[in-house]
Amino acid sequence: MNQTSPIELADLVDLEAFPIDDPTSASYIEAVNDARVGLRAEGCAVLNRFVSAEAVELLNDEVLERRHATHYSTQVINPYFHTAFNPDYPVEHPVNTFIERTSGFIPGDAWDRDCATDILFQSSEVARFLADCLEIPILYCYDDPLARLVTNICDPGQQLTWHFDTNEFTVTVLVQPADEGGVFEYAPGIRSADDEGFDAIAHVLAGGRNGVKTLDLQPGDLQIFMGRFSMHRVTRVGASSRPRHTTILAYTPEPGVIGRVERTRQLFGRVLPAHEHAEQERVRSDALLD
Repeated sequence: MNQTSPIELADLVDLEAFPIDDPTSASYIEAVNDARVGLRAEGCAVLNRFVSAEAVELLNDEVLERRHATHYSTQVINPYFHTAFNPDYPVEHPVNTFIERTSGFIPGDAWDRDCATDILFQSSEVARFLADCLEIPILYCYDDPLARLVTNICDPGQQLTWHFDTNEFTVTVLVQPADEGGVFEYAPGIRSADDEGFDAIAHVLAGGRNGVKTLDLQPGDLQIFMGRFSMHRVTRVGASSRPRHTTILAYTPEPGVIGRVERTRQLFGRVLPAHEHAEQERVRSDALLD
Protein backbone atom coordinates (compact mmCIF):
# COMPACT_ATOMS: atom_id res chain seq x y z
CA MET A 1 0.00 0.00 0.00
CA ASN A 2 1.64 3.24 -1.14
CA GLN A 3 0.70 6.12 1.16
CA THR A 4 1.77 9.62 0.12
CA SER A 5 -1.10 11.70 1.59
CA PRO A 6 -2.10 11.93 5.28
CA ILE A 7 -3.67 8.73 6.53
CA GLU A 8 -7.40 8.89 7.17
CA LEU A 9 -9.70 6.54 9.08
CA ALA A 10 -11.16 5.33 5.77
CA ASP A 11 -7.66 4.17 4.77
CA LEU A 12 -7.55 1.84 7.76
CA VAL A 13 -11.03 0.61 8.70
CA ASP A 14 -13.58 -1.01 6.39
CA LEU A 15 -16.17 1.73 6.95
CA GLU A 16 -18.68 0.04 4.68
CA ALA A 17 -18.84 -3.03 6.90
CA PHE A 18 -18.13 -1.11 10.12
CA PRO A 19 -19.36 2.51 9.74
CA ILE A 20 -17.81 3.67 13.00
CA ASP A 21 -17.97 7.24 11.68
CA ASP A 22 -21.78 7.04 11.78
CA PRO A 23 -22.98 5.66 15.13
CA THR A 24 -26.63 6.18 14.17
CA SER A 25 -26.46 3.85 11.18
CA ALA A 26 -28.12 0.44 11.20
CA SER A 27 -24.83 -1.29 10.39
CA TYR A 28 -23.08 0.39 13.33
CA ILE A 29 -25.82 -0.64 15.73
CA GLU A 30 -25.78 -4.19 14.36
CA ALA A 31 -22.00 -4.47 14.79
CA VAL A 32 -22.21 -3.19 18.36
CA ASN A 33 -25.03 -5.57 19.24
CA ASP A 34 -23.16 -8.54 17.74
CA ALA A 35 -20.06 -7.68 19.76
CA ARG A 36 -22.10 -7.33 22.95
CA VAL A 37 -23.58 -10.80 22.47
CA GLY A 38 -20.11 -12.35 22.32
CA LEU A 39 -18.75 -10.30 25.22
CA ARG A 40 -21.71 -11.11 27.46
CA ALA A 41 -21.67 -14.82 26.64
CA GLU A 42 -17.96 -15.60 26.45
CA GLY A 43 -16.01 -12.45 27.19
CA CYS A 44 -14.84 -12.29 23.58
CA ALA A 45 -15.93 -10.57 20.38
CA VAL A 46 -14.24 -10.81 16.98
CA LEU A 47 -14.96 -8.28 14.25
CA ASN A 48 -13.82 -10.02 11.11
CA ARG A 49 -11.70 -7.89 8.75
CA PHE A 50 -12.34 -4.70 10.70
CA VAL A 51 -9.05 -3.40 9.29
CA SER A 52 -9.03 -3.44 5.50
CA ALA A 53 -6.69 -5.74 3.59
CA GLU A 54 -4.57 -2.87 2.26
CA ALA A 55 -4.30 -1.35 5.71
CA VAL A 56 -3.16 -4.68 7.18
CA GLU A 57 -0.27 -4.62 4.73
CA LEU A 58 0.60 -1.08 5.85
CA LEU A 59 0.41 -2.01 9.53
CA ASN A 60 2.64 -5.02 8.96
CA ASP A 61 5.18 -2.89 7.11
CA GLU A 62 5.31 -0.63 10.18
CA VAL A 63 5.89 -3.67 12.40
CA LEU A 64 8.77 -4.81 10.20
CA GLU A 65 10.29 -1.32 10.31
CA ARG A 66 10.29 -1.45 14.13
CA ARG A 67 11.34 -5.03 14.75
CA HIS A 68 14.74 -3.76 15.88
CA ALA A 69 12.98 -2.24 18.92
CA THR A 70 11.47 -5.57 20.01
CA HIS A 71 12.25 -6.71 23.54
CA TYR A 72 12.40 -10.50 23.63
CA SER A 73 12.22 -12.49 26.83
CA THR A 74 12.02 -16.13 27.84
CA GLN A 75 10.58 -16.96 31.24
CA VAL A 76 8.98 -19.89 32.99
CA ILE A 77 5.81 -18.46 34.53
CA ASN A 78 2.56 -19.50 36.16
CA PRO A 79 -0.77 -18.11 34.84
CA TYR A 80 -0.30 -15.05 37.07
CA PHE A 81 3.10 -14.12 35.57
CA HIS A 82 4.88 -15.21 38.76
CA THR A 83 8.19 -17.02 38.42
CA ALA A 84 8.92 -18.24 41.98
CA PHE A 85 7.60 -21.31 43.77
CA ASN A 86 5.06 -20.45 46.48
CA PRO A 87 5.33 -22.75 49.54
CA ASP A 88 1.86 -21.70 50.68
CA TYR A 89 0.35 -23.89 47.92
CA PRO A 90 0.78 -27.57 46.96
CA VAL A 91 3.35 -28.48 44.33
CA GLU A 92 0.68 -29.39 41.73
CA HIS A 93 -1.38 -26.23 42.36
CA PRO A 94 -1.83 -23.69 39.48
CA VAL A 95 0.20 -21.17 41.50
CA ASN A 96 3.12 -23.60 41.28
CA THR A 97 2.58 -24.70 37.68
CA PHE A 98 5.18 -23.04 35.49
CA ILE A 99 5.33 -23.09 31.69
CA GLU A 100 7.72 -21.46 29.24
CA ARG A 101 6.70 -18.07 27.82
CA THR A 102 8.71 -16.79 24.87
CA SER A 103 7.89 -13.82 22.69
CA GLY A 104 8.73 -10.19 22.06
CA PHE A 105 7.01 -6.82 22.29
CA ILE A 106 7.55 -3.65 20.29
CA PRO A 107 6.96 -0.94 22.94
CA GLY A 108 4.80 2.13 22.79
CA ASP A 109 7.67 4.58 22.46
CA ALA A 110 8.73 2.97 19.17
CA TRP A 111 5.65 4.23 17.30
CA ASP A 112 5.59 7.64 15.59
CA ARG A 113 2.47 9.65 16.31
CA ASP A 114 1.65 10.00 12.60
CA CYS A 115 2.11 6.36 11.60
CA ALA A 116 -0.89 4.31 10.54
CA THR A 117 -0.81 2.09 13.64
CA ASP A 118 -0.92 5.06 15.99
CA ILE A 119 -3.60 6.83 13.95
CA LEU A 120 -5.80 3.74 14.28
CA PHE A 121 -5.11 3.65 18.03
CA GLN A 122 -5.76 7.36 18.59
CA SER A 123 -8.96 7.47 16.53
CA SER A 124 -11.85 8.86 18.56
CA GLU A 125 -14.26 6.91 16.35
CA VAL A 126 -12.52 3.62 17.19
CA ALA A 127 -12.55 4.41 20.92
CA ARG A 128 -16.24 5.36 20.86
CA PHE A 129 -17.13 2.19 18.97
CA LEU A 130 -15.19 0.00 21.40
CA ALA A 131 -16.80 1.71 24.38
CA ASP A 132 -20.23 1.01 22.90
CA CYS A 133 -19.32 -2.64 22.38
CA LEU A 134 -18.09 -2.89 25.97
CA GLU A 135 -21.18 -1.03 27.25
CA ILE A 136 -19.16 1.62 29.07
CA PRO A 137 -19.53 5.40 28.74
CA ILE A 138 -16.08 6.29 27.38
CA LEU A 139 -12.62 4.91 26.69
CA TYR A 140 -9.26 6.66 26.94
CA CYS A 141 -6.02 5.70 25.28
CA TYR A 142 -3.82 3.93 27.83
CA ASP A 143 -1.40 6.51 29.20
CA ASP A 144 1.41 4.04 29.81
CA PRO A 145 4.40 5.16 27.69
CA LEU A 146 5.48 1.57 26.93
CA ALA A 147 2.23 -0.45 26.99
CA ARG A 148 -0.08 2.09 25.36
CA LEU A 149 0.41 0.63 21.89
CA VAL A 150 2.48 -2.49 21.30
CA THR A 151 2.91 -5.32 18.87
CA ASN A 152 3.46 -8.84 20.13
CA ILE A 153 5.94 -10.84 18.07
CA CYS A 154 5.88 -14.63 18.22
CA ASP A 155 8.79 -15.92 16.15
CA PRO A 156 9.13 -19.56 15.05
CA GLY A 157 9.27 -21.81 18.12
CA GLN A 158 7.85 -19.18 20.48
CA GLN A 159 4.60 -19.23 22.45
CA LEU A 160 2.53 -17.19 24.88
CA THR A 161 1.59 -19.71 27.53
CA TRP A 162 -1.61 -19.77 29.62
CA HIS A 163 -2.03 -16.51 31.53
CA PHE A 164 -4.38 -13.78 32.71
CA ASP A 165 -4.19 -10.08 31.86
CA THR A 166 -3.92 -7.36 34.48
CA ASN A 167 -6.33 -5.19 32.46
CA GLU A 168 -9.98 -6.23 32.45
CA PHE A 169 -10.09 -6.21 28.64
CA THR A 170 -7.72 -6.00 25.67
CA VAL A 171 -8.19 -4.96 22.06
CA THR A 172 -6.01 -6.58 19.41
CA VAL A 173 -5.64 -6.67 15.63
CA LEU A 174 -4.04 -9.69 14.00
CA VAL A 175 -1.60 -8.23 11.50
CA GLN A 176 0.24 -11.35 10.36
CA PRO A 177 -0.81 -14.90 11.30
CA ALA A 178 1.61 -17.76 11.64
CA ASP A 179 1.67 -20.37 8.88
CA GLU A 180 1.73 -23.11 11.51
CA GLY A 181 0.65 -22.88 15.15
CA GLY A 182 0.20 -19.48 16.78
CA VAL A 183 -3.45 -20.23 17.55
CA PHE A 184 -5.38 -18.19 20.12
CA GLU A 185 -7.13 -20.33 22.75
CA TYR A 186 -9.05 -19.25 25.82
CA ALA A 187 -11.13 -20.52 28.73
CA PRO A 188 -13.90 -17.92 29.12
CA GLY A 189 -14.85 -16.81 32.61
CA ILE A 190 -12.68 -19.43 34.28
CA ARG A 191 -12.36 -17.12 37.31
CA SER A 192 -14.19 -14.12 38.71
CA ALA A 193 -13.32 -11.16 40.91
CA ASP A 194 -14.21 -13.15 44.02
CA ASP A 195 -13.36 -16.74 42.93
CA GLU A 196 -9.93 -17.76 41.66
CA GLY A 197 -11.36 -20.92 40.04
CA PHE A 198 -8.27 -22.98 40.86
CA ASP A 199 -9.83 -26.39 40.06
CA ALA A 200 -10.89 -25.38 36.56
CA ILE A 201 -7.54 -23.71 35.93
CA ALA A 202 -5.66 -26.83 37.07
CA HIS A 203 -7.74 -28.90 34.62
CA VAL A 204 -6.71 -26.72 31.66
CA LEU A 205 -3.06 -26.50 32.72
CA ALA A 206 -2.99 -30.30 32.84
CA GLY A 207 -4.11 -30.44 29.20
CA GLY A 208 -7.87 -30.65 29.76
CA ARG A 209 -10.06 -29.15 27.06
CA ASN A 210 -13.32 -28.65 28.98
CA GLY A 211 -14.44 -25.09 28.36
CA VAL A 212 -11.47 -24.24 26.12
CA LYS A 213 -12.28 -22.42 22.88
CA THR A 214 -10.14 -21.84 19.80
CA LEU A 215 -10.32 -18.86 17.46
CA ASP A 216 -9.44 -18.93 13.77
CA LEU A 217 -8.29 -15.32 13.58
CA GLN A 218 -7.49 -13.80 10.19
CA PRO A 219 -5.47 -10.70 9.18
CA GLY A 220 -7.43 -7.55 9.98
CA ASP A 221 -9.67 -9.18 12.58
CA LEU A 222 -10.20 -6.98 15.62
CA GLN A 223 -10.68 -8.86 18.88
CA ILE A 224 -12.13 -7.49 22.11
CA PHE A 225 -11.25 -9.86 24.92
CA MET A 226 -11.97 -9.91 28.67
CA GLY A 227 -8.58 -11.33 29.60
CA ARG A 228 -8.70 -10.51 33.30
CA PHE A 229 -11.09 -13.37 33.96
CA SER A 230 -10.47 -15.69 30.99
CA MET A 231 -7.20 -17.63 30.92
CA HIS A 232 -5.72 -17.63 27.42
CA ARG A 233 -2.67 -18.47 25.35
CA VAL A 234 -1.14 -18.40 21.87
CA THR A 235 0.09 -21.86 20.95
CA ARG A 236 3.67 -22.41 19.83
CA VAL A 237 4.49 -21.07 16.37
CA GLY A 238 5.85 -23.75 14.04
CA ALA A 239 9.60 -24.00 13.56
CA SER A 240 9.34 -23.28 9.82
CA SER A 241 6.51 -20.71 10.10
CA ARG A 242 6.64 -16.99 9.53
CA PRO A 243 6.32 -14.90 12.73
CA ARG A 244 2.94 -14.03 14.21
CA HIS A 245 2.35 -10.25 14.58
CA THR A 246 -0.49 -8.97 16.77
CA THR A 247 -0.96 -5.29 17.52
CA ILE A 248 -2.46 -4.44 20.90
CA LEU A 249 -4.50 -1.22 21.19
CA ALA A 250 -4.71 -0.45 24.90
CA TYR A 251 -7.58 1.59 26.36
CA THR A 252 -8.85 2.30 29.86
CA PRO A 253 -12.19 3.55 31.25
CA GLU A 254 -10.33 6.23 33.23
CA PRO A 255 -7.64 8.66 32.02
CA GLY A 256 -4.04 8.67 33.19
CA VAL A 257 -3.64 4.93 33.87
CA ILE A 258 -0.08 3.53 34.05
CA GLY A 259 0.90 -0.16 34.14
CA ARG A 260 2.40 -2.09 37.03
CA VAL A 261 6.16 -2.09 37.52
CA GLU A 262 6.65 -5.86 37.75
CA ARG A 263 4.61 -6.73 34.65
CA THR A 264 6.14 -3.82 32.69
CA ARG A 265 9.66 -5.04 33.43
CA GLN A 266 8.72 -8.58 32.40
CA LEU A 267 7.31 -7.49 29.05
CA PHE A 268 9.64 -4.65 28.09
CA GLY A 269 12.79 -5.22 30.13
CA ARG A 270 12.64 -1.73 31.62
CA VAL A 271 10.46 0.71 33.50
CA LEU A 272 10.27 4.48 33.36
CA PRO A 273 9.81 7.06 36.14
CA ALA A 274 6.10 7.20 35.27
CA HIS A 275 5.74 3.53 36.25
CA GLU A 276 7.56 3.95 39.54
CA HIS A 277 5.47 6.96 40.50
CA ALA A 278 2.20 5.23 39.57
CA GLU A 279 3.14 2.17 41.63
CA GLN A 280 3.34 4.29 44.76
CA GLU A 281 -0.16 5.66 44.14
CA ARG A 282 -1.82 2.43 42.99
CA VAL A 283 -5.05 1.10 44.51
CA ARG A 284 -6.02 -2.45 43.51
CA SER A 285 -9.51 -3.07 42.10
CA ASP A 286 -9.61 -6.74 43.15
CA ALA A 287 -7.73 -9.25 45.32
CA LEU A 288 -6.88 -11.74 42.57
CA LEU A 289 -3.37 -13.19 42.47
CA ASP A 290 -2.87 -11.20 39.23
